[in-house]
Amino acid sequence: MASTSTIEPSVMTAPTPPHDATPTAQSLREREDRLRRRESILRVAVPVAIIAALLLIWEWAVRANDIPHYILPAPSLILQTLVDNWSSLSDALWFTVKLTLLALTAAIVGGVLLAIAFGMFKWVEIGLFPIAVLLQVTPIIAIAPLILIYISNTTAALLLCAWIVAFFPILSNTVIGLKSADNNLRDLFRLYKASPWQTFRYLLVPSALPYFMAGLKIAGGLSLIGAVVAEFTAGTAGKETGLASRILESSFRTEIPMMFAALLLVSLLGIVIFIVFATLSRLVLGHWHESEMRHER
Repeated sequence: MASTSTIEPSVMTAPTPPHDATPTAQSLREREDRLRRRESILRVAVPVAIIAALLLIWEWAVRANDIPHYILPAPSLILQTLVDNWSSLSDALWFTVKLTLLALTAAIVGGVLLAIAFGMFKWVEIGLFPIAVLLQVTPIIAIAPLILIYISNTTAALLLCAWIVAFFPILSNTVIGLKSADNNLRDLFRLYKASPWQTFRYLLVPSALPYFMAGLKIAGGLSLIGAVVAEFTAGTAGKETGLASRILESSFRTEIPMMFAALLLVSLLGIVIFIVFATLSRLVLGHWHESEMRHER
């Protein structure tokens, strides 16, 4: 009995490990959510802060050196010009948006369909791919005058010029994606006697999707560049014209603040297009593909 009484206190007073000694799954998820929110805030706050600082330096430099507005307008004057001429610039902006989106849509449809034909039929790729490369390597500024001569409708000619610029990235990236399917998976599909449609739907499309989204982000900006360059070449004027025409008109009249205002809208439009397609790529690929999955650093 004496030995029992000496052992019991040591057993009863033995320290037990605390419940919070190891992190739980919930705490890890909360930590990851905090890091993700912090990263998202920094991704927006840092570029905005840098751009704001550059604009302040620009404004100070113009005012301190008393630079005339016809040489370099201050950012405040550019914004004021944008507000005062919004009725004219908004119509031009809408025309450029329509032209860009139509050209991009045509590039997506034509590029994807032709890429599928290239992937399914080797002789189609052998016959038509050199023509696609020829269109890509020929500067649009060189062939735009010919297109404007042969096509009487100016809007259709501008659309064709923008389509030529945006078409090749969609075609090239999609073809590469269709060819990037794992050979072992191809053999597995063949072993299970999958139909051509099943192979295309469940193997080739997932393989090509990341490449297509990358090409889409490139083609979005190129379609805008093609629309602006084509309109510069056409030298059109009037109501049914885009931002490039406003820039040309302003240069003829030496209205430099108006030029900067139109250029600002072109840049903002390009930024919006990139953000939209980058977000779309993250939504489509973020839950399964390594290129868009978030990794801790």
